[in-house]
Amino acid sequence: MARPAFGLNRHDWRSPLAFAADVSRAEQLGWDWAFIPVNPLSLWDPYVLLALAATATSRIGLGPLLENVALDNPASIACSISTIAEMAPGRVLLALGIGDTSVRFQNRRPATVAELRSACGLIRRWLAGEAVDVGARHPAVLRHARPAPVWVAAGGPRTLRMAGATAEGVFIRVGRHPDNLRYAVDQVHAGARDAGRDPAGVQIGLIFHTVVPDDSDQIAAIARCMAAGYYEYSPQLFDIPGFKWAGPDPDELKVVVEPDFHHVADPVAAGKLLGFLDEETAASFSLSGSAERIADQINETLTLGFRVDIVVPHPVPMPVAHTAMNRRLPANLSGSDYLGWFAAEVIPRVGT
Repeated sequence: MARPAFGLNRHDWRSPLAFAADVSRAEQLGWDWAFIPVNPLSLWDPYVLLALAATATSRIGLGPLLENVALDNPASIACSISTIAEMAPGRVLLALGIGDTSVRFQNRRPATVAELRSACGLIRRWLAGEAVDVGARHPAVLRHARPAPVWVAAGGPRTLRMAGATAEGVFIRVGRHPDNLRYAVDQVHAGARDAGRDPAGVQIGLIFHTVVPDDSDQIAAIARCMAAGYYEYSPQLFDIPGFKWAGPDPDELKVVVEPDFHHVADPVAAGKLLGFLDEETAASFSLSGSAERIADQINETLTLGFRVDIVVPHPVPMPVAHTAMNRRLPANLSGSDYLGWFAAEVIPRVGT
């Protein structure tokens, strides 16, 4: 069982220099990738932070997770990621999506699957140095093109198929139930085959919400909250394993859950509204428990019949600004933090 690479997009966002220092620390701890979300209204410019991190490191991979094509255009994205690739050659990855929290912050609509497909194709061609006919007087060329793989984050079947047909890798966020994971990867591979590509050539990343408190009641509440977040936007993820949503429509709960279940400030309180979700359903959409148990849960996904290239374990609750500042981490993390704890206690147990 081969160990996947591990990446995180929860670092110190208090300042650009603090981010660079935290990524340097992640490199020293053995993390393989340091990612950063893109949200113009709540975070510093991601490419400035990545550039600073590039100068402070020599090995760890860098990239946005994820960039979206609803708020920026393909040429600007290609320009920015090429700049980072010049500073950190061979260790840059661009992850694209339709837009999530950052889009809602501006009351904008997410990109369509067709728009994401078009942007992914354009960016890949520009990064390869191709001249692209955009209807202008002359073909458009990115004059400072540098190679960087382009991935797509996907959860629904149409986006998964499109990603398999278009991108070099796919970040899948569907929880950890085997039926949902196998279905998602099957869609990626089907899309690759339809496009005449080798499915084995499309890399796979898995994003898992990782519940970090050690109190059993808090774990149960947060797990229900994370499960509700998947149902909120992708109800088919309940249908595939045969789960039932026996409560009110998620929109009715939005009165007290803002902006959504995955980003609510108090996931414990939100989870207490979801007592109708049984334990099996709740546990199928996140990692939780001791370091050994979390490693076992990851190892279980590595036996499902497909290769996993990158695992991204999002900590929940999300650190306030820096992993070391989060007072809601497990009691057994005394004197440490999620970044260090996961690297020391979980990663060595994976793939063994």
